[in-house]
Amino acid sequence: MQLFSMSEVLNSYSKFIMPLVFSYDMLVNRNRRLSEDFKPESLILPQIPFDSSAAPDDPKRMLESEAAHAAESLFIQSRHDGLHLYGVSGYRTYSRQNELFSRNPETIYVAPPGGSEHQTGLALDVSCPALSLDLTEEFALTLEGRWLTKNAPLFGFILRYPKGKENITGYAYEPWHIRYVTRSLALYLTLTGLTLEEYHSLRLPDEDSEDYGCAASSEPF
Repeated sequence: MQLFSMSEVLNSYSKFIMPLVFSYDMLVNRNRRLSEDFKPESLILPQIPFDSSAAPDDPKRMLESEAAHAAESLFIQSRHDGLHLYGVSGYRTYSRQNELFSRNPETIYVAPPGGSEHQTGLALDVSCPALSLDLTEEFALTLEGRWLTKNAPLFGFILRYPKGKENITGYAYEPWHIRYVTRSLALYLTLTGLTLEEYHSLRLPDEDSEDYGCAASSEPF
């Protein structure tokens, strides 16, 4: 397997700015970025256990409405199976992402402003009490992490940043980061082993450009 350094991954991306187009299979990453004013129309507070360090009115507790209901079903099933999943971070504004990125712009773990799926309201970081709700790779080895890998697609979620595909996604392996894409697409991506980037690469270029209206730029970020 060919290994890529963090600098090679970060430098391999050009910058795109996406218009205000929302879909459950939308692709957001380092080179397909949302505009500063993008915000999902229907953000709600899902009824799931959440990291208590987040204030009750913290936007990161929110998700897009369909994703929120799917997350509720996912968490209910996990509790029924005797597990203890907790939400840690959901929706994130462009400005908040900019704050996080400015602290360490060279890390492969933090997206540039506009390049985070959290801004779509479709992504959720989860953890468990066994890890003190920390977001670490060890989550994959916990009972909750193993359960999530098997069951997330049944509720419309994928593990967005799998191990071994960092050079494709542009981000580090994150077993705690799930992304809502609908049940049918989640099952398809899981069965085929495709990332969302690979799925979109199968689409005709003209179709892709019409959906997203992206214009390439060589401007470094």
